[in-house]
Amino acid sequence: MGNDVRTVTILGSTGSVGCNTVDLVEREPERFSVEALVANSNVDKLAEQARKLHPRYVAIASEKAYKPLKEALFGHKIEVAAGPAAVIEAAARPADWVMAAIVGAAGLQPTLAAVRRGATIGLANKETLVCAGALVMAEVAACGATLVPVDSEHSAIFQVFDFEQKDKVEKIILTASGGPFRKFSREAMAAVTPAQAVAHPNWDMGAKISVDSATMMNKGLELIEAFHLFGLPEERIEILVHPQSVVHSLVAYVDGSVLAQLGTPDMRTPISYALGWPKRMATPGKLLDLGAIGSLTFEAPDPVRFPALRLARAALRKGGGAPTIFNAANEVAVQAFLGGAIAFLDIAAVVEGVMETLEGTPVDCLDDVLALDMQARHVAGERVRLAS
Repeated sequence: MGNDVRTVTILGSTGSVGCNTVDLVEREPERFSVEALVANSNVDKLAEQARKLHPRYVAIASEKAYKPLKEALFGHKIEVAAGPAAVIEAAARPADWVMAAIVGAAGLQPTLAAVRRGATIGLANKETLVCAGALVMAEVAACGATLVPVDSEHSAIFQVFDFEQKDKVEKIILTASGGPFRKFSREAMAAVTPAQAVAHPNWDMGAKISVDSATMMNKGLELIEAFHLFGLPEERIEILVHPQSVVHSLVAYVDGSVLAQLGTPDMRTPISYALGWPKRMATPGKLLDLGAIGSLTFEAPDPVRFPALRLARAALRKGGGAPTIFNAANEVAVQAFLGGAIAFLDIAAVVEGVMETLEGTPVDCLDDVLALDMQARHVAGERVRLAS
């Protein structure tokens, strides 16, 4: 195979980011060869992608999905596997580039498997750095891996951040759409339904990430991720609400310059940047027309209506396992909300309660992270039962 062909593995291929990655790979088949595809439980979508992209290996996390997936791919020369170990095996296979797009803490171990073999990783799974940022970044340095962020905000910063003059960076500014409830009162937010929460005004995302955007928990997770990716202290990471989602983030320098990356709200732009890095590649997205947009607005986030930002900063300042607890509690609370067990405002309340209950104990190894994650989920489950 020619040196100009990049082998890729897509972890979380049936989710929103994964499907967009598949779309880009399909458009340039001469440029990419697929090593592995990984999904959680969506057999039909995974089989459809495998028939189009002809990967060498396909893994599905749900073990009960093995038989129907095997049957769906009968006659194709594709190795099929199932279960958590198979997902990690997919990440460990020899692909040049890995899209880490498994949602939540479930993406941590597969992402680490790719890091440990020195791969270039398109990091869409922010929870990996939230749960175990110090451990993951130490492995990245030790193993010679490269992280290219895929979140639109971190991709924007990555594109305009002068790593050779990091000491000349005054601060980074993460922008946020504000979600669908930016102008809702607390009373109105109390009555929000799951259907309302997953209907993001600008971005096409999965249910969990859409709810995180609506609570601004997503921005809290991104704050912690930015801390690890760019190495600036918490107080030099600012959050600014920008409803149009055109300015994806900014970097302010000591000379007064502020550099920003702009684009239409289409995840294929940051995905393509990571997929082609260090070269750029074309995307089918709509080009930005500032004249048609007319104006761009910015405002400070409301800390009363969006307590998630305060909780994220508290977790980052406390350190140790506090961010792990923050993330695990949020994952449980969001699932409870989507299932109708708790109200929208209960999400942040559950997270805060779990953070108060558990001490952010040090996390010195992966086993510590996994144990604390499990403990936090148990406590969050108890909080959900009390709230429901």
